[in-house]
Amino acid sequence: MKSVLNLFVSIATQPAILVALIAMTGLILQKKKLTEVVQGTIKTFAGFLVLIGGAGILSNSLAPFASMFQSALHVQGVVPSNEAVVAIALVKYGSLTALIMLVGMIVNILLARFTRFKYIFLTGQAMLYVSCLTAVILVSANLGNGWQTIILGGIFEGTLLTVTPALCQPFMRKITGGDSVAMGHTGNIGYATAGLVGKWFGNKKKSTEDLNIPKGLSFLRDSTVSITLLMSIVYIALAIVAGPSFVQTKLSDGNNYIIYSLVQAGTFAAGFVVVLQGVRMILAEIVPAFQGIAKSLVPNSKPALDVPIIFPYAPNAVLIGFFVSFIVGTLSMFIMIGMKTTVIIPGVVGHFFCGAAAAIYGNSEGGRRGAILGSAVNGLLISWLPLLILPVLGGLKLAASTFADTDYLVPGILLGNLGGLGTTAIVVGILGFLIIVVIVSFMLNRRDKTRADITNQN
Repeated sequence: MKSVLNLFVSIATQPAILVALIAMTGLILQKKKLTEVVQGTIKTFAGFLVLIGGAGILSNSLAPFASMFQSALHVQGVVPSNEAVVAIALVKYGSLTALIMLVGMIVNILLARFTRFKYIFLTGQAMLYVSCLTAVILVSANLGNGWQTIILGGIFEGTLLTVTPALCQPFMRKITGGDSVAMGHTGNIGYATAGLVGKWFGNKKKSTEDLNIPKGLSFLRDSTVSITLLMSIVYIALAIVAGPSFVQTKLSDGNNYIIYSLVQAGTFAAGFVVVLQGVRMILAEIVPAFQGIAKSLVPNSKPALDVPIIFPYAPNAVLIGFFVSFIVGTLSMFIMIGMKTTVIIPGVVGHFFCGAAAAIYGNSEGGRRGAILGSAVNGLLISWLPLLILPVLGGLKLAASTFADTDYLVPGILLGNLGGLGTTAIVVGILGFLIIVVIVSFMLNRRDKTRADITNQN
């Protein structure tokens, strides 16, 4: 049993393999030639590896940024990092996490098949992290680690990962100009919120991608150039504040701190280029291959993919969102210090990926103002909600890290507080969540049918 679990976790937590298998299944269901099946599967696999590699380059180039930031401000506290907190939790909750994840994937597919929410969540590491969060909270709520916890946890996770892409899809249509791909990330609640903020308070006529750049500076329209220059300024300024001695002894292995900063900025830009290439490869293969699954197994279903999938659509918004979100996180940190609460140190990677996406969503409905306001609101959510989730994490509340994204924080806080009311409350809450989603699906289908009948009568 353990070896089967390990194999399942190994496949499901490697998005490249998981999505390649999905693509292969889709191509086989379309009765494509063997050569086309092999070609599509390998290109999807390689495309995801390129995307993951680019995201890794971005994350690694941001690590010294975080170190210089903490050294410059001499701050200690809790750093939101999904990878770090899950690594700690899996030591104790590994098997339970894997079983919840298996049930969650089944629930996701069933809901996509039988409700109007046709989104199949394909970001493997995100599924693992949500499963882990669910396991921690349910065990902390005294549900134990038996089959009840596995079934309830799977229902909760599968329902959550079906609904959150649906929240984002109206904005995804605006961003991508189509309806073939959904957002499969754990910041979806924040992104949808950013999109609404942009819609309510923004100005759609002035997009972040239409910034007026003088002819003499037209070379800045090239995203690689503009990202390298901007990040170079930021890195060098931060290195100067942190001090040449700290950079050269702790980070650069004795290399000049200015040169080191320039290389890190260039590495960040290179990571962005790699991500864009990976996105192009994935979209070229997974969308056509997914049609086979959509037609045969889950009609009209859409793949929900990881957050970098939208970066090519608004590269200016990516940078705006990162800096706005990080500044909001830094200001929030100083307020926490003044309030003498637990201090949430802004996680650079979280503010980059989530802040960037929030700005793209805000921009889709509210232009530049929407991008700034949307990423600012999302920045507030991922800065302050970690304070509220710490008390419901059991033994993990004492760890130096915690969960970072809104789709862990908002559902985790709600689920944890239900657990505080007793096991009956948490059982009713999870089953009620599933029932509400099914009822909403039924009502929306009925509304659409009524509208169609009225249209046909006219």
